[in-house]
Amino acid sequence: MPDKRSAGLLLFRRTAAGDTVEVLIGHMGGPFWAARDEAAWSIPKGEYGPEETPEAAAAREFQEELGLPAPAGVRVPLGEARQSSGKTVTVWAVEADLDPARAVFGTFTMEWPRGSGTLRTFPELDRIGWFTPPRATPLLVKGQRIFLERLASHLAERGAET
Repeated sequence: MPDKRSAGLLLFRRTAAGDTVEVLIGHMGGPFWAARDEAAWSIPKGEYGPEETPEAAAAREFQEELGLPAPAGVRVPLGEARQSSGKTVTVWAVEADLDPARAVFGTFTMEWPRGSGTLRTFPELDRIGWFTPPRATPLLVKGQRIFLERLASHLAERGAET
């Protein structure tokens, strides 16, 4: 069985004063994550198969998870990272603004409670928000924190503060 692969977009914006950067991340939906905050947030992303390019999958998944089109703009490759689950995630950063109140979250269905025979629908993400990278770091699942570091390196190369 081939390795699972996932791709996503990490939006970032500069605050009005222009001296701080914020990133957009989402709290994972469903019963496993409901009572958690730390290490329970994710970059909007999702799986793709061999028939789709990672960049196309990142844009598609952004739209599926947030119900909004992927923003236009330069996509800065932040590379790949292997997650503890074994899945490889590829992420691009895009400088863009987005109002979290406009999001219409995609859903998934699963049996809940387990073994009950009852199928329930849950949002893939149950909320999204803008955070400075230091605030976002403990919120993100551990395997995705590397993308914040890579974004900070990219911005530092261009003289932007994080």
